[in-house]
Amino acid sequence: MHKAKTQFDPAVKDKQEQRTLFQQAVRQFKHNKMAVAGLIIILILLAIIIATVVIDIVTDQSFYNEHVIKQDLSLRLAKPSAEHIFGCDEYGRDLFLRIIWGTRLSLTIGIAAIFLSVIIGAPFGIIAGYYGKTTDNIIMRFMDVLLSVPYILLAMAIVAALGKSTINLLIALSVSGIAKYARIARASVMVVKDNEYVEAARAMGANDFTIMFKYILPNALAPILVQLSLGIGDSILAVAGLSFLGLGVQYPQAEWGAILTAARTYMLQAWHVSIFPGIALIISVIAFNLFGDGLRDALDPKLKR
Repeated sequence: MHKAKTQFDPAVKDKQEQRTLFQQAVRQFKHNKMAVAGLIIILILLAIIIATVVIDIVTDQSFYNEHVIKQDLSLRLAKPSAEHIFGCDEYGRDLFLRIIWGTRLSLTIGIAAIFLSVIIGAPFGIIAGYYGKTTDNIIMRFMDVLLSVPYILLAMAIVAALGKSTINLLIALSVSGIAKYARIARASVMVVKDNEYVEAARAMGANDFTIMFKYILPNALAPILVQLSLGIGDSILAVAGLSFLGLGVQYPQAEWGAILTAARTYMLQAWHVSIFPGIALIISVIAFNLFGDGLRDALDPKLKR
């Protein structure tokens, strides 16, 4: 009879050692059911965004104009029904469609803001961590100034200074997050910059730019990716929060925070106008947080089983 292969079998051990870091991370991520559930929700949300874009292109925005922003006061605050499953808002617009189209604005702005923060902030952190001394002090003291102002307060100040618009909202959230990702990138670089492969690259004549972005960055990327995925949830909340305060997406565009702003006046007489957009916001933020937690566990060797 053939003996069952165990973890002590040399062939099994060799196969485990041959796995790449990416394959190991994927394997670890798959074992986290909550993280997988978060990823599935995120994929559904991304599919909704793509679907709304396609519909707008195919219909030349006529569907959006006629069903999402067009008012019908005869349906004002209509309760959920077979025709309007989430009911209608204070202007008789279908709440389900407004939440669906609001997904595109809320998530697109939130995700884009975080990516811009990383693209701008991470290089500053890499440069500061690599060179150290005076360069590090100058860059980090500037980042300390940004960090001294609360994230949402800084975003509010920037929007107030630039004016109310979707682009200005994106700029405000991006600038507000630069310092955090610069700090994370700096810490990651300082951990790996003295490793042997960096010394080997320097001995082979590689310039500083090549060393920083070809050898150091890929090995310092895991903490940045984890914080990026976790930060998307915070960014989505910030988009909704600023819109709720009247500093974000402006009427009549569909966005979760803007929908909630109008809904607060009618919470007692029409519960559905605030409950459904609130649930959509909560689900999306939890999904990104679960995904971020799972990504952290998969990429951090100390937490692997």
